[in-house]
Amino acid sequence: MAATPVSSVYIASSEGDTGKSTVALGVLQMLAATTPRVGVFRPITRSATERDYILELLLEHSTADVDYEQAIGVNYEQVHADPDAAISEIVMRYHDMAKHCDAVLILGSDYTDVASPSELRYNARIAVNLGAPVLLVVRGAGRSPNDLSHLVELCANELNSEHAKLVAVIANRCEPALLDEDADALKVGGVPAWALPEVPLLTAPTMEELCEAIHGEIYSGDPELMQREALEVIVGSMTIEHILERLGEGMAVIAPGDRSDVLLALVNAHEAAGFPSLAGIIMNGGMRPKPTIERLMEGLKPKLPILSTNLGTFETAKAVSRTRGRVSLSSIRKVDTALALMEERVDARELLRQIEVPIPSVVTPQMFEYQLIERARGDRKRIVLPEGDDDRILRAAGRVLQRKIADLTILGDEATVRGRAAELGVNIDAAEVLDPRTCPLRDEFAEEYARLRAHKGMTVDRAREYLTDISYFGTMMVQMGVADGMVSGAAHTTAHTIRPSFEIIKTQPGVSTVSSVFLMCLADRVLVYGDCAVVPDPTSEQLADIAISSARTAAQFGIDPKVAMLSYSTGESGSGADVDKVRTATKLVHERSPELLVEGPIQYDAAIEPTVASTKLPNSEVAGRATVFIFPDLNTGNNTYKAVQRSAGAVAIGPVLQGLRKPVNDLSRGALVADIVNTVAITAIQAQQEAL
Repeated sequence: MAATPVSSVYIASSEGDTGKSTVALGVLQMLAATTPRVGVFRPITRSATERDYILELLLEHSTADVDYEQAIGVNYEQVHADPDAAISEIVMRYHDMAKHCDAVLILGSDYTDVASPSELRYNARIAVNLGAPVLLVVRGAGRSPNDLSHLVELCANELNSEHAKLVAVIANRCEPALLDEDADALKVGGVPAWALPEVPLLTAPTMEELCEAIHGEIYSGDPELMQREALEVIVGSMTIEHILERLGEGMAVIAPGDRSDVLLALVNAHEAAGFPSLAGIIMNGGMRPKPTIERLMEGLKPKLPILSTNLGTFETAKAVSRTRGRVSLSSIRKVDTALALMEERVDARELLRQIEVPIPSVVTPQMFEYQLIERARGDRKRIVLPEGDDDRILRAAGRVLQRKIADLTILGDEATVRGRAAELGVNIDAAEVLDPRTCPLRDEFAEEYARLRAHKGMTVDRAREYLTDISYFGTMMVQMGVADGMVSGAAHTTAHTIRPSFEIIKTQPGVSTVSSVFLMCLADRVLVYGDCAVVPDPTSEQLADIAISSARTAAQFGIDPKVAMLSYSTGESGSGADVDKVRTATKLVHERSPELLVEGPIQYDAAIEPTVASTKLPNSEVAGRATVFIFPDLNTGNNTYKAVQRSAGAVAIGPVLQGLRKPVNDLSRGALVADIVNTVAITAIQAQQEAL
């Protein structure tokens, strides 16, 4: 039998509806940020036939190579049939899975059924048999601090009766006004304790979940908005003016399908300035609008989801009221909210100390991304996002703001940007939204841009026209100190994003080349690849610039720079124009930055593999230990980073632009929301370094 992993924690509760998955997500992120291979194990699953959606969600955020079948123990039927045999099976399956992990988050049962006579006690038995300490989660809703104190004391006694070790307590879904009092009341067991507030979003059903609950179908609207949560549902059986008075943000309205007046009023209210953005409309009774109204609706093309059901008003309202939203794989906003909640309210270092998580010797992609976000949050900078008309940008903005990674300015028409964000269920209230066409800063920026480009014949009037372009306006914000950095390119070319930077921000002293790197997150370390995106065929002088800039970038992100100037030959073994270019560039780096450890020309295998290096360059301080890889041209660099990304499963973060006096970064036009969030964090860290 395999030894118990270095770290494990068993998350247990004393009852249902505690929001245990919220806590589990946060703890899983804490573990993944500090431990290389983090697995998830579910001792008791909800069903033998249906997949456990909470386990699927947690597996998506885990970092060990463990699949769904490996991560489950037994089901409730097996527990009922023979509780002792079930524990034996759980222990065996756990240790088989744990062979692949450095740490394991174990998520206790959900109180969908009662195991034997006390479910908490049974979970405690499992925890003891797995050698895992217990993190207890209790529900704060409807309880006074005194009630919580008694509950925790009872639970601690039950755990103690089974010899389970309680290491921390979290009360979830507490009254926001009682958080501090609740946290104090939880400390009866002498262990760290925290209180999390009730957040309605986390239990709110999406329009898709409501559609399933009422056995309905989509009548019209944007299918992408079916993932928006309905924070409240009302029955619109009153007159239109009274319905409009009662509308709230994220609300769904139930109304009979033949109430065309209500339907049209709600669609128009959703679009109108000054009215809340609705989650959707539910037409009940199996009735559809009359043909004339349907033609009008087709012409309006409303994005607001409108559902249709055959259920009557009472049955529809009852089905909706019983629907509790899930935190599942598709619940991106809920996942972000849960993570932000845990980051804000729970001391990660203290909790990990209680779990006894060891100091890692490697850096995984998840650990590196977490470190990026933590560094960005440590000294928040203002980043401008020019592409406010892109849904990915708005979703990323919501995540950045919620997790307090950076302050944001978004460019675009304010009503349109905020309206679309609301439709997507994204909260960007904390963001500044500026329209380059009407912003008062435009005149000041035009005068400065005209001054900077006077040698090219630029006038103030022409500059005003240039500054209606989002890239020029955003770049001027960075130049004038209104923003600390810019991230763009999700919907525009690289040239459109960075050309204004060449004209306005210009390069750092001693650097004449703007280039880029990718931060390549391998399974156990992070490497720097440059240049893979900007300079097609660099000269020796440009290669030297790229190497020096890349070493600086590596250092900015905690990577000890050991620079390999790559070629198809190593040392003095080869000749030819391409090798000579790299050899000359290496000499220039030595002359300009003698403190840098640099080797070149060198082949990739000799740069990264110690055994090859010991044969080809036995006395080199870089060979076999390189962390920064400089490619001789864009063709080689771009293909290599993509080959490593796809073949080795590396996470490629970038391109990160370097050499500019102030940070501007370009996004791939295929960028995912997570890529945008990482790039904002990187830009914020660069801005922090520039401020030193």
